[in-house]
Amino acid sequence: MTTSDLAKNSPSAPEPHAVPDATELEGEARIQGRTPFQLSWERLRRDRVAMISLGVIVLIIVLAIAAPLIAALIGHGPNDQYRQEGLTAAGLPKGPTGQFIFGTDDLGRDLFVRILYGARISLLVGVLATLLAIVLGVVVGIMAGYLGGFVDTVLARLIDVVLSIPFLLAAIAIVSISGPSLTVTVVVIAFFSWSSVARIVRGQVLSIREREYVEAARSLGGSDWRIMFVDILPNVIAPVIVYATLLIPVSIVSESTLSFLGLGVPAPTATWGGMLDGATNYYRVAWWYLLFPGLALLITTLAFNLFGDGVRDAFDPRSDRLFATESEKEDEDA
Repeated sequence: MTTSDLAKNSPSAPEPHAVPDATELEGEARIQGRTPFQLSWERLRRDRVAMISLGVIVLIIVLAIAAPLIAALIGHGPNDQYRQEGLTAAGLPKGPTGQFIFGTDDLGRDLFVRILYGARISLLVGVLATLLAIVLGVVVGIMAGYLGGFVDTVLARLIDVVLSIPFLLAAIAIVSISGPSLTVTVVVIAFFSWSSVARIVRGQVLSIREREYVEAARSLGGSDWRIMFVDILPNVIAPVIVYATLLIPVSIVSESTLSFLGLGVPAPTATWGGMLDGATNYYRVAWWYLLFPGLALLITTLAFNLFGDGVRDAFDPRSDRLFATESEKEDEDA
C-alpha cells in the first residue's frame, strides 16, 4: 500500500468551524423583540380599510383646525348673513354656486364654512366626552374589580342604574334645568358613557387580579392603589383604547342629536345637528341644506367606526385566526 493510498484511507482531519460573515452578524443583531403595541400597529398597518379611515379622520381634523383660515380666504364668516347674494327672490336658500360652494342656509349663511366650524364642535365634544368617560369608567372599573366585596357590589349596582337610565329623557330633563351649552353637552354625554367603560374594565380586572404578578406585588407590600394603577392598569389599556375609538363616533352622534332637538350647543354656533334641524323645513326646495351636513356627519362617524373595527381586530386578532381556520376547514371539505 502506497503512501497515497494510506492518505486516502486515513480519516479526514476535522474541518475548521465556519466563521459567520458580517452580513449574518448584522442580521442577528437586528433581531429584536417587539412589544404588544408594536405587533398591534403592524397588524393595523396591513388593514387597508382602517388606514383609509384614519386618513379621512386626519383630513377632517385638519379641515376643522384650518376652518378660520379657510373662512378668511373665502371671505365668509360662519355667522355672516348674505341675504342679497345668498337667498333667492322668494327668500329661500340658494343652491351651490361659485360664491357658495355648498349653497346657503335659510339665513343666507355659507353652508360650507358652517360645516367646517361644525366639525370643530363635533370633534371637540366627541374627544372631550370620550376622555371624561374613559377616565371615570377606568377608575370605577378598576376599583370595583380589584377591591371586590362591598365596594364591588355598590359600584356594580351604580353601573347598572346608569345603564338603565334613558339617555334622551334624562338629557332633556338636565338641559331644561341647566340650559343648553357646550359644557353641559359634554358632561351629559360623558355621564351616560362611563358606565359601559366601567363594566368592561371591571370584567378585565376580575380575571387579572388573580395573576401571579399581582400576587407577587401584594406579597412585596405594594399598596392597593399602586397595584391597581401601576400593575393592573397597563394590562387593561388595550381594550380601553379599542372602546375609546368606538365611543368617539357615538359621542358625536349624541351631540348632533341633542343639537337637532335644540338641547345641545345653542345657536348661532355652527353644529351639524343644528343645521339638520334648520333643514327640516326646506328639504323639499333646498336639498343641499340637508345633504351636505348629513354627509359630513355620516362620513365622520363611518370613518371612526371603521377605524375602531380595525383597531379592535389589531389588538384582538383571535377573530381573524378563527375565521381563517373555519375557511381552511371549508376548503378541505370541498
